[in-house]
Amino acid sequence: MNARETKLTRRRVLALTGGALGFLALGGMARAADAVPAYPDQAFEDKKEGDALKALFNGQTATPSDKVKLTAPEIAANGAVVPITVESTLPDVTRMFFLVPENPYPLVAEFILPKGTKPYVSNRIKMGKTSDVIAIVESQGKLFSATKSVKVTVGGCGG
Repeated sequence: MNARETKLTRRRVLALTGGALGFLALGGMARAADAVPAYPDQAFEDKKEGDALKALFNGQTATPSDKVKLTAPEIAANGAVVPITVESTLPDVTRMFFLVPENPYPLVAEFILPKGTKPYVSNRIKMGKTSDVIAIVESQGKLFSATKSVKVTVGGCGG
C-alpha cells in the first residue's frame, strides 16, 4: 500500500462512519416509534362525531376550558382552506385534535406533541358546510376543549 491508500481523508472517514451512523439513527427511530400512540384508523374513518370520540378516548369526555384557545374565522369564504389555531396554557399537553361535526368524517386532525413542546398548532382544514369547530387538548391524561362556530360560504368537502 502506498501512503495515499492508508491516509485517512475526510471523505474516507465519512464513508466509513456514515453507514454506522445511519444504522444507529434507524435504531433510535424504531425506539421513538414505539413511544408514539397507535394511529387511530377507526376514528378517522367514523362518520359520526360521537363514534370518532369513542374510538379516540374510550368514552372519556372533554371538559370545556378557558385554558384552550381556539382561533378560527367567523365566516370562511372558502371551506377548502379554513385557517385555525389552537393553543393552551395547560401543563404537559401531549395531543391536540380538530373535529368538525358536520364534515363527512368529523375527525380532521390529530397532533402528537413531544414532551417540552409548546402547545400551539396552526393549520388549514376543510369544512363541507357551516359547523362548529372543536379543539380537544389532552393534558395529564384529561381532555379539555374549546368550540367555535364557523359559517362556510363555499363548501370544501365536495361542495
